[in-house]
Amino acid sequence: MTEPSFVHLRLHTDYSLVDGVTRVKPLVKRCAELNMPAVAVTDDSNLFGLIKFYDAAMKAGVKPIAGADLWVQFEGLEQAAPVCALVQNTQGYKNLTVLISRAWQLNQHNDKALVKAEWLAELNEGLILLSGGTFGPIGRLLLGNRGEQAKQLTAWCAEHFPNRFYLEVQRASRPGDEECLHATVALAAELNLPIVATNDVRFISADDFEAHEVRVCIHESFTLEDPRREKRYTEEQYLKTPEEMVTLFSDLPEALANSVEIAKRCSIDIELGKNYLPDFPVPAGMTIAEYFEQASYEGLEKRLTGILDPQAADYAERKQKYLDRLAFELNVINQMKFPGYFLIVSDFIRWAKQNDIPVGPGRGSGAGSLVAWVLEITDLDPLQYDLLFERFLNPERVSMPDFDVDFCMEQRDDVIAYVARTYGREAVGQIVTFGTMAAKAVVRDVARVQGKPYGLADRLSKMIPGTPGMTLKKAREQEEVLEEFLNGDPHGDQESANEIWDMALKLEGLTRNVGRHAGGVVIAPGKLTDFAPLHCDEHGDSLVTQFDKDDVEAAGLVKFDFLGLRTLTIIDWAIKAANEKRQKEGLEPITSSDIPLDDAETFELLKRGDTTAVFQLESSGMKELIKKLRPDVFEDIIALVALYRPGPLESGMVDNFINRKHGREPLAYPDPQYQHELLQPILEPTYGVILYQEQVMQIAQVLAGYSLGQADLYAVPWGKKMPRKWPLNAKPLKRVRVPMGWMASWRFVFLT
Repeated sequence: MTEPSFVHLRLHTDYSLVDGVTRVKPLVKRCAELNMPAVAVTDDSNLFGLIKFYDAAMKAGVKPIAGADLWVQFEGLEQAAPVCALVQNTQGYKNLTVLISRAWQLNQHNDKALVKAEWLAELNEGLILLSGGTFGPIGRLLLGNRGEQAKQLTAWCAEHFPNRFYLEVQRASRPGDEECLHATVALAAELNLPIVATNDVRFISADDFEAHEVRVCIHESFTLEDPRREKRYTEEQYLKTPEEMVTLFSDLPEALANSVEIAKRCSIDIELGKNYLPDFPVPAGMTIAEYFEQASYEGLEKRLTGILDPQAADYAERKQKYLDRLAFELNVINQMKFPGYFLIVSDFIRWAKQNDIPVGPGRGSGAGSLVAWVLEITDLDPLQYDLLFERFLNPERVSMPDFDVDFCMEQRDDVIAYVARTYGREAVGQIVTFGTMAAKAVVRDVARVQGKPYGLADRLSKMIPGTPGMTLKKAREQEEVLEEFLNGDPHGDQESANEIWDMALKLEGLTRNVGRHAGGVVIAPGKLTDFAPLHCDEHGDSLVTQFDKDDVEAAGLVKFDFLGLRTLTIIDWAIKAANEKRQKEGLEPITSSDIPLDDAETFELLKRGDTTAVFQLESSGMKELIKKLRPDVFEDIIALVALYRPGPLESGMVDNFINRKHGREPLAYPDPQYQHELLQPILEPTYGVILYQEQVMQIAQVLAGYSLGQADLYAVPWGKKMPRKWPLNAKPLKRVRVPMGWMASWRFVFLT
């Protein structure tokens, strides 16, 4: 294989937030096209995009080099200046993670995370340091005619990074680049230190320069023509080919060769897909699996006390169903090594209840777990409502369990604080989210930066639907008025509108800012910084991981959802008010569990559509549906939530359901000529309408002979809009037409 001639070691993606319009996947694709063996991503003071970059690069056969531009406070410099730290090995990755986390937590100034020089000296192991080029601390000293100070600082860096410090030279046509280069080469010769060439990349193609300038102006609140704007970038800062870099630095071949040498010295191995949970304390002499089973069986006995009558003739038969289901679930959970997860969730929910913090009864697929019910994670008996465990945890589709736990909005943070006290504050944090340049907003931002009239920007933005997930492309396809406006008179506003539109297309979706996940919390089996770098607000509070919810799980941390629900707060207020009145009347206080699910007066309120502030039942469209359905049992409320979705509403199955419930239409089952007697027990509760994912799984089980685990593989994509993956042993011998109502079309179940 031919020895590479150059490797890019300084590059910002859009995750730098302040600059950079390089997107990770197009970057890796371009590197592969140019046969680049490696590339580094060195975003500004963060590792936000590291997991995505690492994963994409490894899949493309490009060696990922991890790093970051760090703003360091060196003695003798009035302001912090950037140097580039590249990860050489596992220890270097850990040290860079700590440096970045410490800077955000302890030394933020004007939205910049600053690294103290002594921290850099302390945590140097496993890192290769580049001087930062023209705008780095040494470059600034050289350009400021402070050669002696530059020499002292260079010696300091070389001392603390022995054989791991390189003086960086750049030719990006910026003011001072060439002057700094010659001074740097002379300094390197004097101190016998190596030099390395970089291009300080901010975008992939030279054509992206204007988009990059607009992005910088959006961040800094300038217009392109503002004379006060500092122009720090040039169109030369693109991902040049190795051949272009060789031509550019033909007089300094050692600077090119050293970029390749550094790339060879750098290596990072991030283990993805392995989960790490904190240790849950168990009694001495017991394994966590044994304690988990003991707690579950004890919880079952407690739950059944209020449900089954020991004197009833069918008591033993009914109890055995619970015991069989519990044994099955325990076996699966222990095999998948998740007992710790259940015990941790059970612990903080139990603590919340003991401290009078309202907790939701459970929702989502987790309600299908009997173990969750007996450990008081949920308050729904899955056997009573025919909920399937395989929807939540399936050994044939290995993924972490994920409970959505609702807490009173006002006291949710108290539960998180309890978790932090229990497992250590350094082990608990929330999860970052990234705001992006969304369709409507990016149009307004671009117009402002380009100096276009506000009225034009406002008009153009209002033509874009406010639908969540809307893109500029979708908007143009869907909205005729928008298409007509952009294709109108080229001599009118349309020319300016198209200039806005074309630039907005280039910027749409770029990472814009960071936030905090509404409910996601991670608990590490040690320091969080052993798994992910940290970010926080200017006060050092609101600690969040720099990896988003997908990347933090890929890196090994397990996400727990602590959701704040205003409805629970309102219910709590109502119960407290009722109990104050009951106390005055000498009556016993009540709890939410004392409220019957068959209260006639409540259903009369529902039938009238008086559901304002009722969770999931308060929208105007839902109120109209409620008035048509006229619910009179709790199961009708469950059906309402399933029916009020685009698929059922568009397919006509909502009308079928309502008419059959009220006897205006006879019950019917899909294709009676094909074994409809097998479908009747499954679909009878919903009047022959396939309404729930559990029903899809049961149909696949009885018609195709799938196990429920295999049926889950078939059913999950219907809910998540994913491609279907048929079980490997499915042999299509016969086709049975089954209408999937929410898809508004006929689908086929294959018989094995």
